[in-house]
Amino acid sequence: MTEDVYRLKSPEGVETELPVRKGTVGPDVVDIARLYRDQRVFTYDPGFVSTGSCESDITYIDGEEGILMYRGYPVEQLAANSSFIEVSYLLLNGELPTEQQLSEFDNTIRMHTMLNDGMLSFFKGFRYNAHPMAMLSAVVGSMSAYYHEEMDSSNPLHRDIFAHRILAKLPTIAAAAYKLNSGQPFIYPRNDLNFTENLLHMLFAVPAEPYEIDPVAAEALDLLFILHADHEQNCSTSTVRMAGSSGANPYSAIAAGISALWGPAHGGANEAVLNMLEEIGDVSQIGKYVEKAKDKNDAFRLMGFGHRVYKNFDPRATIIREMAHKVLKQLDRKDTPMFDLALELEQVALQDDYFVEKNLYPNVDFYSGIIYRALGIPTSMFTVMFALGRSVGWTAHWREMISDPSGKIARPRQLYTGPVARDYTAIEER
Repeated sequence: MTEDVYRLKSPEGVETELPVRKGTVGPDVVDIARLYRDQRVFTYDPGFVSTGSCESDITYIDGEEGILMYRGYPVEQLAANSSFIEVSYLLLNGELPTEQQLSEFDNTIRMHTMLNDGMLSFFKGFRYNAHPMAMLSAVVGSMSAYYHEEMDSSNPLHRDIFAHRILAKLPTIAAAAYKLNSGQPFIYPRNDLNFTENLLHMLFAVPAEPYEIDPVAAEALDLLFILHADHEQNCSTSTVRMAGSSGANPYSAIAAGISALWGPAHGGANEAVLNMLEEIGDVSQIGKYVEKAKDKNDAFRLMGFGHRVYKNFDPRATIIREMAHKVLKQLDRKDTPMFDLALELEQVALQDDYFVEKNLYPNVDFYSGIIYRALGIPTSMFTVMFALGRSVGWTAHWREMISDPSGKIARPRQLYTGPVARDYTAIEER
């Protein structure tokens, strides 16, 4: 091996040079594009834990150091100084906007929140207790039937229109799904409200009386959306890229990402946190369940602690922890015992040597579930809220992928372990 090349020699003596490609920061990657052609072997990496699937300049993560950056900006700085709409502009366009650019972008989002009445009719066909994620995926996929004249992925203008539409309309779709579950009439968006204020209005307003938006609730949602906006090549983002690589329309690619996010190992983790807290039930039971979590032979696991990527701490959790405590302090809470339980469990885990040694700190899912619950958002909507924040990251990655002139359709290979070639046997002889 040299600084720039790995050399690989097969048992037959065939030598291949595998170039080492360097990013701006982070680990180098070995370019294995010639490996099968020269050596007739594939790589094998279940879960893609050591595989770079693409080149991207959107988000950088260093799990060892607890670093998360959007377009080079540390998430801590963005969370302290920015808004979700400004972060959305940054992710989509690569640079922070000027005042005029931000005003124009914000205005475009506000003016595109309405849904076609035909799309609203879809909700009448769903069962009253349909899961909101099922409705979200289905309705987003249907958007291609309404905007088919502006879905030319090779047209930069069409890509911009799609990005604005999906960001603007997804909260309206999410709120409509919630209203169906609640048995309440649909509430139309208001152009005078910002992104999170409008979402709260559509979720909780009713025609019979005025609704006053709590600024703490709007601030908390805005912060959560910033922290969820992107997270590099995670399962749902990779799904969006893979679906989009076929040339499929962008709405179907986002719908595929929503479906991937729905999995309990991905976007459903914050819902699992609340289920865990309900299982523990009372502060007096924390010690018992902490010991169960330490027992390798016990199926119980503490949800919302540790992270596959972050080996030290989740930087998003450090930010959202303060907001969680602010929300619990200022909002009128009906679930006080559960919140007290969560806060006590947080303290026990932070001080327990077992969890400290294994770096099992509370992650963003632990706190986000608590905040959603405090805001009155039902558990079934937790992953929907995640999708609202992540939608801009999906869109940024889709635009990056589709505009790459060297892009190819995603087509992984496999290690085949099935039967060798065999002859067909007539049914009467089997």
